[in-house]
Amino acid sequence: MLKPPIPAHEARRLETLRSLNVLDTPAEERFDRVTRLAKQVFGVKIALVSLVDADRQWFKSRQGLDATETPRDISFCGHAILDDKIMLVNDATADERFCDNPLVCGDPNIRFYAGYPLSAPDGNRVGTLCVIDNQPRDVSREQLGLLRELGRMIEEELIAAATSTTDPVTGLSNRTGFAVIADHILPMCARVDSPASLLLMHFSNLHDIDAELGHDESDASAVELSHLLMASFRDSDIIARVSPDLFAILLGNTDFDSVAAAKARFDERLSERNRSSGQDRQIELDIHAVVYRLARHPDANALLEEAERRVADASNDDNYDQSAAN
Repeated sequence: MLKPPIPAHEARRLETLRSLNVLDTPAEERFDRVTRLAKQVFGVKIALVSLVDADRQWFKSRQGLDATETPRDISFCGHAILDDKIMLVNDATADERFCDNPLVCGDPNIRFYAGYPLSAPDGNRVGTLCVIDNQPRDVSREQLGLLRELGRMIEEELIAAATSTTDPVTGLSNRTGFAVIADHILPMCARVDSPASLLLMHFSNLHDIDAELGHDESDASAVELSHLLMASFRDSDIIARVSPDLFAILLGNTDFDSVAAAKARFDERLSERNRSSGQDRQIELDIHAVVYRLARHPDANALLEEAERRVADASNDDNYDQSAAN
């Protein structure tokens, strides 16, 4: 059995998946109607909307299968998300990747598999719409085209899910999306006694840019800042626009000295950008750091709220220390 390789930019793919706010949610008719149709049209035993998480594939919709998830390392869908083309396995017993797979040798005795890789709005492939049977079979070009169309219907539903967790201007997670992702990461850090810190950046002159140059220019500046942040921090860091003028970066497995080094790298990029921009398009930031403490921060919102209080306090105090943290 060949375990599915890990895609490039896996941390960002998982961030996208979790920001959809779909994992571990109840069944929904908008997904189920597509899998019912796929099962009927293809005449197969099983049809699934499978989302590939870090260690599992979890089924948002399932027809013909009782299990709600299976391990990722034996999944067919873990292979399917490596490409943007439909993955077709006519007979799993004749495929060296799957011939000794537990899902082939035992229940549900997979022989035929066709999986359309589902892309989130940012292009990351988060799972599949797949049809499965316990008999080898061929499919026509027309059938593959139908599976592709059904898959696009699922992608439209994922877009609808993403709009509630994504900032429409920058494409970063919004406050809700940040909380969804951070509430996965922070408990993990606590369990393994690994440090984590939050940087909250107040874009202090964004309102001035909007008033003086217009909304398009302020949006362009927010987008430019988001690009600077993504270029300066790690793929595994969670970057979000939690309000129009507040950008949050959650750094897991990072002590405060490392946070200071990451901030210094970002400051250098920002200074270079500001030197090359006009005086009326400077990006001015107040940056506040808070170290995650389980006793004080039961969830991501508590961590974020402490950082926001620092922003509010600083706005009323001309003599604050932007890098203060405890």
